[in-house]
Amino acid sequence: MPRPLLIIQHITHEGLGLLAKVLEEYNVPSSTVDLSKGEPYPDPRGHSGVITLGGPQSANDKTAKMLVELDNIRIILQENIPYLGICLGMQTLVKAAGGTVTACPTKETGFFGPDGSPFTVNLTPEGSKNPLFNNLGSTLRVFQLHGETVILPKETSLLATGKFCKNQIIKAANRAYGIQSHFELTSELLLSWLSIDRDLQKLNKKQLIDNFRDIQADYEKTGTAILKNFLHVGEII
Repeated sequence: MPRPLLIIQHITHEGLGLLAKVLEEYNVPSSTVDLSKGEPYPDPRGHSGVITLGGPQSANDKTAKMLVELDNIRIILQENIPYLGICLGMQTLVKAAGGTVTACPTKETGFFGPDGSPFTVNLTPEGSKNPLFNNLGSTLRVFQLHGETVILPKETSLLATGKFCKNQIIKAANRAYGIQSHFELTSELLLSWLSIDRDLQKLNKKQLIDNFRDIQADYEKTGTAILKNFLHVGEII
């Protein structure tokens, strides 16, 4: 029996979203652990790879739960286990790799920046060559929801940059990636987050929904391609 892909949730409402469809399409067995429910972080060495989702916590938290997570990510890096971290999952990756997590100079929320320009990430020359972005362009529209950013250690590579928070997509080991933005969003997830997240609630709900509908086709194409590429890079499919 193939080893399952480990899904780490930091909080229940930040689920797989769009990513669930891809795992179903490729019949990838998975095991989901919700840390917010007190479920223990299992040994990552028993899994084909790890996808870590976002959440309201900080990688700088000194809780036992966060310290255990960082220790497990260090094992992931040492053992070259495929890893994909989204938002907080990216920040915990950088922290475990020896980097720094700090406040964003400009908090990024929604689909547009404070100057009215769309949130995008732009691939670096190294990112353009990375197989994580096969069949994608060099500029990607994204959804942002974070107040912290990262300072990279020397061992990591910067694959994509943003206008406000520079370090947007990184590679910390041969098969370990972190993405600051959310590319897993679905209409259902967006509505759920709008009912819970205080930063999103400061924005116009109808406008956010309309913004998503305007880019949904391209957004879903991007998210689907990134996950499929990750599964190929990690030899999970």
